[in-house]
Formats: sequence, structure tokens, C-alpha cells
Amino acid sequence: MTADVLLTGARIPGVDGAHDVLLRDGRIAAVGPTGSVDARSASTAGGDGVRVAHLDGRWIVPGLWDQHVHFTQWAQTARRLDLSHAHSAAEAADLVRDRIAAERSAGAEAEEPLVGFGFHDALWPDQPTRALLDAAAGGREVVLIAGDLHCSWLSTAAARRFAPDTADDPSAAVLREDASFAVTSMLSAADDATLDRWAAEAAEAAAARGVVGIVDLEYGWNVEVWRRRMGAAASGAARSLRVEFGIYPDDLERAIAAGLRTGAAIGGTDGLLTVGPAKIISDGSLNTRTALCVGAYPDGGHGVANLSTAELVQWMRLAASNGIEPAVHAIGDRANTLALDAFEEVGCGGRIEHAQLLDAADVPRFARLGVTASVQPEHAMDDRDVADVLWRGRTGRAFPLAELHASGAVIAFGSDAPVAPLDPWIALSAAVTRSRDGREPWHSEQALARDAALRASTRSHIGLGEPADIAVLDADPFTCRSADLRGMPVAATLLGGRFTHDRVGWV
Repeated sequence: MTADVLLTGARIPGVDGAHDVLLRDGRIAAVGPTGSVDARSASTAGGDGVRVAHLDGRWIVPGLWDQHVHFTQWAQTARRLDLSHAHSAAEAADLVRDRIAAERSAGAEAEEPLVGFGFHDALWPDQPTRALLDAAAGGREVVLIAGDLHCSWLSTAAARRFAPDTADDPSAAVLREDASFAVTSMLSAADDATLDRWAAEAAEAAAARGVVGIVDLEYGWNVEVWRRRMGAAASGAARSLRVEFGIYPDDLERAIAAGLRTGAAIGGTDGLLTVGPAKIISDGSLNTRTALCVGAYPDGGHGVANLSTAELVQWMRLAASNGIEPAVHAIGDRANTLALDAFEEVGCGGRIEHAQLLDAADVPRFARLGVTASVQPEHAMDDRDVADVLWRGRTGRAFPLAELHASGAVIAFGSDAPVAPLDPWIALSAAVTRSRDGREPWHSEQALARDAALRASTRSHIGLGEPADIAVLDADPFTCRSADLRGMPVAATLLGGRFTHDRVGWV
């Protein structure tokens, strides 16, 4: 049995005065003005006593959640070639050439493929061709993954290994949607033990930003991956997050046969691992011009529907009827209309992931149908220039957070890491300011108030009986400068009353 924890001298944003908060058995056992909780009598009988943390006026908020991540890819991203600042295909190829030359000079050329991440080709002045990448790769297997995860650019050597049907087709240098997902799901630069160590480091870094939970939508069968990471032999860092794992259509019948239901805890993980939603990808992405839209892109296309309406309904009905919440990826306005139509036909609630471009008539349907808008506010900052070109004249309906909130919709923030960093303060800042890097706000009428943005980043509140999942901050998120939200200093994080991050030294 662990010790009780008494947080004393804490301030709660929007509430007057300092407070004491007692944490016991994973829950908030008492909240009151400072001095009102007797630490000497607070400890649980037979426990390890009470640990007192003097917060000295620091602020406490519920622990933060990132409700859309691809965690294994995020854990690997820091070790991949960064292409996010490449302004052309030629510049990206030069980065590949430089990395390979540096590895050779250091005598450390790897046998594994060189993987790059983060390019955005929608506004490139040139085309990502097989010949261009081959010239830079020098026979090396090279896979470059777009920043939105929806396409990848392969050298001939990489295509022979990961997509042999395309190796002799120079026009297939860039793979999109399912073909690209198939390649990226096969990429692994390390064995399970190494990947798990990287995942533990990423979890520890997330805890340092006040994160207590994630919804992991990594492609594949992730229940065993997380069971291994959270097992008795796992390091403490691997157990510093609550994880809800997603299920894709390829594994849906397997999950049903195993009796998995959304919200159910997985044994052997101390309740940290639970079943998440069934993710169904209905369209593509903005940067790849595959998000399904009513209006045309400059090239005349309207995007792609990965599933027919009947197929979408079939998958959603199969999931919902077996207790697994549907989560439909929909970015374009036409895709969102079709997804909401499908929720209405199936007669269930669930989530729409992204909801980036919405028809005005569809905004109130989220609340009416009980569909959560699972959104990634930082994407608005990443995509504003591309959207102004590809969705010209329609960006007033892009990332309409204020309208969704006013309509009564439940909003859940995420990062889509590695598309954006796994840091809810970045998402919260983007939602509140609609700005980054000192630029003018982009459609400021769609900005959220700070309290609404915080609710979209959390799943509980500071109150009796609530989970003892708490972030301790060095600044008040409701009154600090808007520019400081993005880098909010986090002094400590507690998960179920257990410190997972402690910068001050309370443990």
C-alpha cells in the first residue's frame, strides 16, 4: 500500500484562496482551504504514512490527456531524419544525401533503412520523384514519411523491400493512404526491447508536460505491445501513463472474439491499460489532397473516400453492436457529413477524429448525435498556409472550435503525434490563440476560451472522489500571458496519487 499524499498550499485556477488536497487510494479524498486537512490523521491504516508536498502557491489542474497519438511512431521520431523544414523535394533529397554522407564519415552507416519524417509537399515547387531520391540515396533503402502520415516517398531499394509491386514503376515513388500505411507499419529500426525503452522515455517526457493519459491509435494490434510495456518487469517510466489502445478494422473481429470492449481494463497492468475505440479511416488528408471535400482542390480533385458509405456503416455497426466505440477519421467536409450520416444510421455515439473542415449545418449534429469532436488544434497552425491555398475561400469553416463548443459538442484535444508534438500545452495554446511564431491569429473568431480549452485537454476535475491525476504548474493557465501557454512550466505530475514527474524534489 502506498502512502497518502497531501498537496498543501495549492491554488486552483479560477478559485480563490489556497487549498489542501488529500490523495488516497488513487482518488482525491479531501479538498479544503489550506490547514483544514490534518495530515497526522490522514494516512490510511496499515499504509506507509502521509507524504506532504508543500506547493507554496503553485497551481494544480487535472492531469492532461492527449486523445490521439501514434505512440510507437512518436517514440521513434526523434531518431529519424527531420524533414519538416524542407521547402522542396530537392531540399529533402539533399538532407538525405547529407545524412548518409555523415554516417559514412563517422563509420556508422546502418544496415537498416534510413527513415525521414515530417515533409509537407503540398506547396513544393518540384515533384518528389524516384530518380531524385535514388540519386541522393546511393542504393540505400530510404523511406521518407510525410508529416501527416498519409504518404511516403520511397527509394527504389526501399520499394523492393517494402512495396515490391511498385519497385519498377517510377511513377509510384510516392505511396498514399493504405499503400503508405502498409509500408510505415513494417518499419522498425529496433527490436522490441529497444522500442519499449524508447517508448518508456517518451512516456516519461510526456509526464514531464503534465500528461497522465493517451489514446494510442498506432496502427496494428497494440494490446500485447502495451501489456508487455506495462507488465511487472517493465520500467517505472513505461507505467507513467494511462493508455487506451485503438483497434483497426483488420483486427476488429479478433478483438470481438477476445471479448474486448471499450473502457474495459486489461489484466496485469494495474488498470493503466484499457480498450479504446475502433478507428476507421474514411478519407485522407489535406496535404496529400486526399481529404474528401465538396469543393474541388486546385487540381480539380475532391479527395478520396477510402470506404463506401455502406462499408463505413457496416464497420461502425459491427463495432458498436459489440461494445466498441467507433472513431471515424474524417478531415474533409464531405467526409464529415458522411461520417455523421453513418453515426445517425447506426444509432450510436462515438468520435470523429480530426473534423478539420465542416459544413455549417453539420456543426450542431455532433452534440445531437453524441459524437465527440476529437480535434488537433496545432494542425491549424501547421496547415494554415496549405489550407489557404487548397481550401481557398473555405477556411472560415476550418477547425471551427468555437462553433463546436457553442453548439454543445464534446471536444477532445489531441496531437496526432508525431504529426505534432505530444504536448497538450501546444494544442491548448493553438486553440486559445490561433497563432504561433508571432503571426497574426488565423480565424480568431474560432478561438476557445482558456477554461474550455483546458476541459478539452483533461478528463476530470479537482474534486472529491475524482482520480488523483494532477499536474502541478508554476503559472496560472487562466491568467498567464497567452504567449506563455505553449511552454507552460510543469513542476510535477501525479498519476493515481503517484508522482510520475517531480522537478522540485517532493519525492
